[in-house]
Amino acid sequence: MLRKWMCFLLVACSCQLFAQDALQYQKPSKEILDLVDVTLAPSTLVDDAQQNMLLLFRDNYKSIEDLSKEELRLAGLRIDPTTNIGSRVTYYNDLQVQRVGSKDSLTIKGMPEAPRLTNFTWSPNQRYMAFTHTAKMGVELWVLDIEAAEARKLFDKPVNANMGDTLNWNADSGSLLVKVVPKDRKNLIDTSVAVPTGPTISVSDGKKAQNRTYQDLLKNKNDEFNFEQLARSEIYKVPLKGKASPWLASGMYGDVSVSPAGDYVMVEEYKPPFSYLVTYRRFPHTISLYNKNGTLAKTLVDVPLIEDLPQGFMAVRTGPRDVQWRNDKPNTIVYAEALDGGDPDVEVTHRDKLMQLAAPFSGEAEQILKTEDRFYRFIWNSDSVAIAMDYWWNTRNIKTYLFSPDQSQSAQIISNRSYQDKYSDPGNFVTRKNGYFKDVLAVEGNNAFLLGDGFTPEGQFPFLDKLDLETLETSRVYKSAYTDKFEDLRDFNIKNDRLLVRIESKRDYPNYYFRNLKNNTLTQLTHFENPFESIQNVKKEVITYKRNDGLDLTGTLYLPTDYEQGKRYPMILWAYPEEFKDKSSAGQNTQNPNRFIYPWYGSPIYWVTKGYVVLDDASFPIVGEGDEEPNDTFRPQLVANAKAAIDALDQKGIIDPARVAVGGHSYGAFMVANLLSHSDLFAAGIARSGAYNRTLTPFGFQSEERHYWDAPEVYYTMSPFMHAEKMKTPLLLIHGEADNNSGTYPMQSERYFNALKGLGAVTRLVMLPKESHGYRAKESVLHTLWEQDQWLEKYVKNKGATQSQ
Repeated sequence: MLRKWMCFLLVACSCQLFAQDALQYQKPSKEILDLVDVTLAPSTLVDDAQQNMLLLFRDNYKSIEDLSKEELRLAGLRIDPTTNIGSRVTYYNDLQVQRVGSKDSLTIKGMPEAPRLTNFTWSPNQRYMAFTHTAKMGVELWVLDIEAAEARKLFDKPVNANMGDTLNWNADSGSLLVKVVPKDRKNLIDTSVAVPTGPTISVSDGKKAQNRTYQDLLKNKNDEFNFEQLARSEIYKVPLKGKASPWLASGMYGDVSVSPAGDYVMVEEYKPPFSYLVTYRRFPHTISLYNKNGTLAKTLVDVPLIEDLPQGFMAVRTGPRDVQWRNDKPNTIVYAEALDGGDPDVEVTHRDKLMQLAAPFSGEAEQILKTEDRFYRFIWNSDSVAIAMDYWWNTRNIKTYLFSPDQSQSAQIISNRSYQDKYSDPGNFVTRKNGYFKDVLAVEGNNAFLLGDGFTPEGQFPFLDKLDLETLETSRVYKSAYTDKFEDLRDFNIKNDRLLVRIESKRDYPNYYFRNLKNNTLTQLTHFENPFESIQNVKKEVITYKRNDGLDLTGTLYLPTDYEQGKRYPMILWAYPEEFKDKSSAGQNTQNPNRFIYPWYGSPIYWVTKGYVVLDDASFPIVGEGDEEPNDTFRPQLVANAKAAIDALDQKGIIDPARVAVGGHSYGAFMVANLLSHSDLFAAGIARSGAYNRTLTPFGFQSEERHYWDAPEVYYTMSPFMHAEKMKTPLLLIHGEADNNSGTYPMQSERYFNALKGLGAVTRLVMLPKESHGYRAKESVLHTLWEQDQWLEKYVKNKGATQSQ
């Protein structure tokens, strides 16, 4: 009996060991590795005068050691409790100054050792750049003198960079308001060993609290205590010259904003009671106005805990919201307030009213505009000229208003369109710095200016337009004429009549230029080199094809580096579904064949070096017009999109339709699982960081605002988990163990894998330690690429190929 029992244990243990691959981190083949492990060109920051550029350098990836440091996940935040900054922050490790017109950059004197830089903030006059350096035991405040190209540490106290704004310049550019770790902070509770003092209890008082499935929420009283300690700051005034001084006593401060003239400061302060259902942004908080000496002038808003908004994406809280300074006035606040009680189901002629209140904030706020839909943003110029925008998600509508803040006359609607209609997009208004160093609408004479992406049925041709503010007629100032390059219009300097542009092609790395509109000449500003030489000659084109219902679809096609005409290749199709409310917008082409071929960790482009055709960013529109919601026919549209893509390339004679893989990340992973469950189009699939059981996200997901009890059949039909028995195609599942994205809990992949395994499907689950929704550690990225490569080699490339045609 004992022998039988021991044999059973040995068999059980061996089965368990066989079922789990105890792999160390692997690296992909050399062809892929050479494209992954490259030095990045720097990011750039250009001042508004277009005289100086800052070059920001960083490593391509973090290390798994970086991600393994202590991390507290509280109220939607991820915090390093030792240094008091976000644990997932991207750091830059070098900073250089380059004078516009010079090819050489300047090494900055006085930089910290082993720099870990973030929180870059221009001074209002743009003579300085403040930033933080994360040392071993805390965050330090530093400042760069742009002209001198010299940096120095400005403050000895540890900065608290956990929540909201960290650094705020005062209007005179001579000092900053800085959050620091308070002197009276208490020691944090180690929740892994803390002995509970009682159960955790949540209560519903009968009000509906329909919230998305947020992650990293508070779970108990110990979490509440730790959150409060890490959220609390003292605010100090730190001058560039002289001694720092306390400005506000300890509080849980969020966003801080200085008025254009610098006489007042708007401060957001959070307070209990906290919630276990929502992130800190919906905790009770006040928005208060202080004078520049730190004395309270007015508490403008006292917002309660927000757990019970009405249903729908356009639901908002009541009372003043979107409170901000009016950029063209010295000390005037503006805000929106709902006219429908914040409930999108209430029928009204106008959804919001826009209000303003000037210092000393003792009178009644005055109404300056009413918007038909939900307020979106302001662009100020003067008392007689201002721009406002509203939008409505359910119809995908966006409107732009021209109005006079000092008059009660009706606003004029400049544009009224679907924001998904890229062909009709008028562009973004050009702004300039005013006397307060704030961005306002750039106006010359009676004209404003707009920079547009320039998508058309014939291709992409970015443009600069002039808008007559009296007649509301537009005229074209400049249109990019490139058919073999892409010219991205970044800014327009009216005074110098020149555009700041970034130009690239399939093979030319993006670089910055000035385009002088007087003589249409180019002056090159940067000279970044191409780090991806091995794929610079890959053939790339945007192909168009039709779905079975006549809808136009597109995708970016890459042919293998060893492509031979007449030979059929295995293919990888990579996509991400997008919902539309009209077929016209869904069928538009917004891809540009002249964009630089830029592989990144999540890209399928690497596999052109391994003999695959790649169709990247394939159109996967899900359309629901009128009263029909897109998701009512999600599955058949998904399959129709995939079949159209495969048929198009099969007809071109370049792919073997029996050797096609499909891949996607997040909602794209959800797409993959559905396609494999409900079609026989693919040889294998790759699904990264997805959600597969929609009953675990019962109060909406992606663009679905109906809850489960509104549309149970939609939730059931769209859930691959509910149809796991139909899976007959090999599926690779990859997920970060520390995923923080709403709805894509790691449990989604774990439970789905268990169901597939229990039903005999061919599947593999890879859980990446310490990784979030996107993967950051070099070890994780390389291993992910290795896993995908192995999967594709086994189930796609080496699957029985059909004869070449």
